[in-house]
Amino acid sequence: MKVIVDSLVTHYTKSGDGPVVLLLHGWGDSKETFSDLKKNLKSSFTVVTVDLPGFGNTDTPNDTFTLKTYAEFVHSFMSKIGIDQVYAVVGHSNGGAIAIKSIALAELEPKKLVLLASSGVRSTYKGRKKAVRMAAKAAKLPTKLMPSKIQTKLKKKAYSSIGSDMFVAEHLQSTFRAVVGEDLLAAAGSISADTLLLYGSKDTATLPAYGELFAEKIPKSELHIIEGADHFLHHTHANSINEKVLEFLS
Repeated sequence: MKVIVDSLVTHYTKSGDGPVVLLLHGWGDSKETFSDLKKNLKSSFTVVTVDLPGFGNTDTPNDTFTLKTYAEFVHSFMSKIGIDQVYAVVGHSNGGAIAIKSIALAELEPKKLVLLASSGVRSTYKGRKKAVRMAAKAAKLPTKLMPSKIQTKLKKKAYSSIGSDMFVAEHLQSTFRAVVGEDLLAAAGSISADTLLLYGSKDTATLPAYGELFAEKIPKSELHIIEGADHFLHHTHANSINEKVLEFLS
């Protein structure tokens, strides 16, 4: 299904019946990332997934988006499809950061929140942000005289070497910089919803330590580190994640 939200053609799905659960995907991903989780939830809940601006089949915005802009977009989207009350929000990676920002701004007011390998811890890892900037410069300067295919390969290698997702959506570089420049630990402290934090023990993109920091800030939270799981724990450990999420929401 699709709808126009803030002049952007926005693609989404809505299935099931019951209290509304909104699923927000991560950077460079799409609503399809939740296909397995959605299948398990829709027998008890109305499940909404959406391609966020710039990803999946949704239009790319002309302006730079911040976490606040994404939060406002999510609020407008839910209003546009006729949903005023959300029972729960599930956010993976950057989708988790958007969920935290949305709740802090009262754009969403769920009773329950699930953060899957959520990003949003920035201030503790300033060195990594500096490495992203340095890698971006290193990826551009020496490659200007090379064929485009070689430029692309070298830039991708430079970004991936420091764990940056910037190359995943190179058309959104200014948005990427705006998003990763905001720390959400203080905002997390304002969350009153019951919160389930799930992180993978082998995640190198959003470290398990992020989950520990969020758990310290969010009053009614519980943290589970999934042994052997990486950043896409809802794919590699789907059965375990589905079970924990369904139990928590029920």
